[in-house]
Amino acid sequence: MAAFNLTPYDPSTFILMGIPGLEAAHVWISIPFAMFYVIGLLLGNFTLLFVVGKEQTLHKPMYLLLCMLALTDIATSTSIVPKALCIFWFNLKGITVGGCLTQMFFLHTISIMQSAILVIMAFDRYVAICNPLRYTTILTNAQIARLGLVGLIRAVLFSLPMPLLLSRLPFCSNRIIPTTFCEHIAVAKISCGDITANKMYGLVIVILIIGLDLTLISLSYGLIIRAVLRISSKKAHQKSLNTCTAHIFVMLMYYTPALFSNLTHRFGQGIAPHVHIILSNLYLLVPTMLNPVIYGVKTKELRDKVCKYTCRN
Repeated sequence: MAAFNLTPYDPSTFILMGIPGLEAAHVWISIPFAMFYVIGLLLGNFTLLFVVGKEQTLHKPMYLLLCMLALTDIATSTSIVPKALCIFWFNLKGITVGGCLTQMFFLHTISIMQSAILVIMAFDRYVAICNPLRYTTILTNAQIARLGLVGLIRAVLFSLPMPLLLSRLPFCSNRIIPTTFCEHIAVAKISCGDITANKMYGLVIVILIIGLDLTLISLSYGLIIRAVLRISSKKAHQKSLNTCTAHIFVMLMYYTPALFSNLTHRFGQGIAPHVHIILSNLYLLVPTMLNPVIYGVKTKELRDKVCKYTCRN
């Protein structure tokens, strides 16, 4: 079977190994991958998009942001899971160099875009709680769309140099990528050339994207917490905290493993490769499954509308 006999010396092909050291368990590992994909994509994010699209009362900035987040979740899981399942189920490990660079570009673009959406969501909650009387004038649907477009342009501009930097590198006999998807530093490490520029640019991304966005989010929620503590009404106090809890949990779920994955790529030589690979996949896939669940549970208006379509007798 020709598809199974790709060698690491094919100059037009990389080989994604899946999870090295756990090849015997690939079929079992594929079960949570498929589960994350079906639950996150079909039952979660598509349901959210459908309900928000159908309900005029949900055509508000916060729900528009949730739809944007759902679209990035769908794009993330669709970029990773089908190829991973081909590796786990059919041993189809080959990926063309162009396909690898394209997957890497889209994954990093989506990841940076998600970070931008989380920043906008933090700003949205800040305005809603700290300046509620001006909320409808500061944050309209059109303004959210413009901020989303700026976030997308930023994501493309920061992601584009990664495949360009990789395309200039020589790849010798070793063309085996020990993971399930093409990630910038993972691909750079198998090159037989100087990857200093790739490492430096990867560090710049961590500092400018994760570092800056986390700072803005922390500032927003610091101001929100200060404003909430000044609210005298216990009911309003509780409502504000409930509104923010889901956002904070999603941000922790995104940034904590993202930082871990980026730092272990550079400084985690003592961590077993399969542990790092599993965590890298979980950091990309688990939020896609949990985001719609978290917001569906914590946001009463959305929960009621979802129930309207799913809880009919």
